[in-house]
Amino acid sequence: MASFISNSPEETFALGRQWAAEVSSGWVIGLIGDLGTGKTQLIKGLSAGMGIEATVNSPTFALLQEHNEGQLPLAHIDLYRLESQMEIVGAGLEHFLVSPHGVTAVEWYDRWLVTKWQPGQALPESVQPSGGVTLRLAIFSDIGESNREIKYEDFSG
Repeated sequence: MASFISNSPEETFALGRQWAAEVSSGWVIGLIGDLGTGKTQLIKGLSAGMGIEATVNSPTFALLQEHNEGQLPLAHIDLYRLESQMEIVGAGLEHFLVSPHGVTAVEWYDRWLVTKWQPGQALPESVQPSGGVTLRLAIFSDIGESNREIKYEDFSG
């Protein structure tokens, strides 16, 4: 498990750019955290690092934004409005989470989990990556007015 302390939105953006250098096709980045903790800011940095020039905003109402103009396709998903795996499957988003074409970045990934997960714990069987998929789970926590702790861990299938 890795941990990063961000003291500003710019530092969270820079972490996303750093992650862009690590990802490859078949990655899912699952982000967990309260409103305003930096999930979208990290994805903005990730997309910039992947060479995506389009404006990246949280797709809360659309659920999904797809960006195909970068080095790899990026699917940006926001699960805030969905409550369960059944609703996510019903919305047609499951394949982005289990067998992505390119990279999938998911805000409110905890909606996909069956149980509460913390770094250092085993993944629930229902979300174990398989078939060459890498899952990076990250938890965002407020630790001050503009400070965030981002703990993350990678799992490979």
